[in-house]
Amino acid sequence: MKQTFKPYSELAYLHGKPNAQGQLRTHNSDFKVFEILPFAPSGEGEHLLLHVEKTGENTTFVARQLAKHFGVKDMQVTYAGLKDRHAVTEQWFGIHLPGKQVDDIASVDIAGVKILAHQRHNKKLKTGALIGNRFELILREVTDAQLVIERFEQVAKTGVPNYFGEQRFGFNGNNLHKALTLFAGQKVKDKKKRSMYLSAARSYLFNQMLSQRILDNHFLSPIEGDVFMLAGSQSVFKATSQSADESADIQARLDTHDIDITASMWGKGELLSEQQTNILETNVATHYQTLADGLVAMGLKQERRRARLTMLNPKAELLDNKTVKLSFMLPAGSYATAILRELLDYQDMAEQANNLADKSK
Repeated sequence: MKQTFKPYSELAYLHGKPNAQGQLRTHNSDFKVFEILPFAPSGEGEHLLLHVEKTGENTTFVARQLAKHFGVKDMQVTYAGLKDRHAVTEQWFGIHLPGKQVDDIASVDIAGVKILAHQRHNKKLKTGALIGNRFELILREVTDAQLVIERFEQVAKTGVPNYFGEQRFGFNGNNLHKALTLFAGQKVKDKKKRSMYLSAARSYLFNQMLSQRILDNHFLSPIEGDVFMLAGSQSVFKATSQSADESADIQARLDTHDIDITASMWGKGELLSEQQTNILETNVATHYQTLADGLVAMGLKQERRRARLTMLNPKAELLDNKTVKLSFMLPAGSYATAILRELLDYQDMAEQANNLADKSK
């Protein structure tokens, strides 16, 4: 039987589907992202770190251009995370340049790219080496700006589902269909594409588990068999008993964002969850058996990811009666669109422009 996938728009809303409408990314400068590293460059070493501002270009394109400029292989240019193309983003790139004493920075000439700073470092910049990202977003043509601000204030207190963003799944869910062909035995030589398809499959299962918890009214309150994650260390644990005192303590810690409920990132091995939670997660995996079995066959291991996404330093500003500016910080691996979809029914103007351009070809 052919596997069908639910569109991203059908994922459950924690605060109810928003009534306000508006536009996102009318201009690149309406979507600003600032990468936050967990370390400062050491000042010496084989790796040149570049702090770059890019506009209208994706991360992999800039990485390839840097490789050409410095005369190295593509694999010698690294970055901590991928950043949106249709945005103004500040991020770090690492270039492995052992033995080279003079760093040729002034002659770097890449369209849409500005070098903000450079420094040597003694370690490779690895994927995921991030504390998080700070966002500055401008929403335009908002039909009820005050309502958006009120929902933002509510979201700031309660958080939102930590959904993987729609871009994870490709245009019309193409990455999910590519995952199915991969699981059916088709070879994918490009390691990055292969990883992208596997991530799409895993992320889809995770999103469906969160959506189901919301539909069951168990997103902000624990159920039997839940696995929790500490806010700081991100280590996971299970409740040791079902006593009233412990249940009250767990709920209090959830309410203060000290801990979060988790959901499965599917793979081989036993689920950490038990009882009611185990049943929910297993039912989702069974409904999408081809994805679940494929992830196991590919050797991915069972992991946990926090179910709730919480903003740090949230701020909303009314620029005029149709324009809202939002700023907040999110931990690495999370999506600003998970926040936005709870605030308003937005049109991504950059995405619409891309779709029109593709149709005209």
